[in-house]
Amino acid sequence: MPKSPKYLLVGSTEAYSGKSAMILGVAYQLKERGLDIAYGKPLGTCLSESGTDALDEDVRFFSQVLNLSENRLQPTLLSLDEQTVQSRIQGLDHTNYRQILTQYLQMQGGDLVLLEGPGTLQEGSLFDLSLLQVAETVDASVLLVARCHSLLLVDGLLAAKQQLGDRLIGVLINDIPKEQLETVDKVVRPFLAQHEIPVLGLFPRSDLLRSVSVRELVNQLNAEVLCRGDRLDLMVESLTIGAMNVSSALKYFQKARNMAVVTGGDRTDIQLAALETSTQCLILTGHLPPSRTIISRADDLEIPILSVDLDTLTTVEIIDRAFGQVRLHEPIKMQYVQQMVAEHFDINQLMAKLNLEPAVTLQ
Repeated sequence: MPKSPKYLLVGSTEAYSGKSAMILGVAYQLKERGLDIAYGKPLGTCLSESGTDALDEDVRFFSQVLNLSENRLQPTLLSLDEQTVQSRIQGLDHTNYRQILTQYLQMQGGDLVLLEGPGTLQEGSLFDLSLLQVAETVDASVLLVARCHSLLLVDGLLAAKQQLGDRLIGVLINDIPKEQLETVDKVVRPFLAQHEIPVLGLFPRSDLLRSVSVRELVNQLNAEVLCRGDRLDLMVESLTIGAMNVSSALKYFQKARNMAVVTGGDRTDIQLAALETSTQCLILTGHLPPSRTIISRADDLEIPILSVDLDTLTTVEIIDRAFGQVRLHEPIKMQYVQQMVAEHFDINQLMAKLNLEPAVTLQ
């Protein structure tokens, strides 16, 4: 008779903390040790781009990159959007989602089911699918990912421990500024350990993981690509607004790295200055096309130029939002995450807490 797998639910104290990256990196480490992994995301947050496919984008993505067969994927029960929320609030949706969730327990075989939890501890409560409710229903251990905005992150983790109790087997602190790494390691980690919250990993802040591709900016801004549409995979790590005089702009441009520069279509001087520095794309506002000189130079330097039908403020707001909600789907990010988890996460301690034995021994 096939054995029943164990369940690990990966949650976070706030949205966009790095759960997906964490799950991907851990899954790679476990697969390297010969373990049979399954994945599920009970509460979906991003439907496929067509909007008609009920499969969550993350589920499709994970199945591809981890090479998971169909019997190693757990279904998404519902997507958290305005329509489903309104239907529930109005009393039109009486579905017992926790009852449906019990079907996750019927899976046969496999060593570990990795479940991606909701964005916060509370999200999903309306549907009885909060982090704790999911953990109780499938009898899962919980691993939390927390971003390090400041040392006050301990507040959220202490509150989470009060809610989750012994189900919380560890935390990963993500996005730690370089200057705070030592404090988090020497002060925060032992403090949390005293409160029975093991820290299994400390991840330093990464410009690469926070970056977005030019293609993603094209999608978010609904932009027209004026040149080098073949270079939309370039990664943007910072944003600069070219609204000052050219000498001031140059000072900013020379300090920045892998930037997107937003400026008016009539600012040829700024555009030329940007093209000669570490610019990954030019984003032009104001409905004015760039000169042929700019197009020619950008083409030579392989830098895409985008034109948007938006004012500068709106453009910047959309790009800022894109940086705050970055996805993991670029290959360079996946490679980096694998490296980060291998270097900074105690996979052996996690396996010990889950009572998992490696099927193969790494050399």
